[in-house]
Amino acid sequence: MIPDEPGGLTEPGAGIDQEIREPKMYRVILHNDDYTTMDFVVEVLMAIFHKPAADATRIMIDVHKRGKGVCGVYTHDIAATRVMLVHQLARKREFPLKCSLEEA
Repeated sequence: MIPDEPGGLTEPGAGIDQEIREPKMYRVILHNDDYTTMDFVVEVLMAIFHKPAADATRIMIDVHKRGKGVCGVYTHDIAATRVMLVHQLARKREFPLKCSLEEA
């Protein structure tokens, strides 16, 4: 109990209406290009997105055949961090691999 007014006590949080919302989720997407190797895309999916080899290969095929593939769905901060990590690794290995996020 916390003193509220002189002579009265109230429960903590009494009179406070709070709505708790789930955070917005974002898809992380890899985009196809003509230079990045399929092996590197699989490597990225396994290293950054922790995908097993079979899932990484399936996503890589989506990227190759459909022009893009979804790597995962995350909260904004995690999605943005993974996009940044993909771009850093691609730059380091001299690939133009593009990665983006969109609201799920």
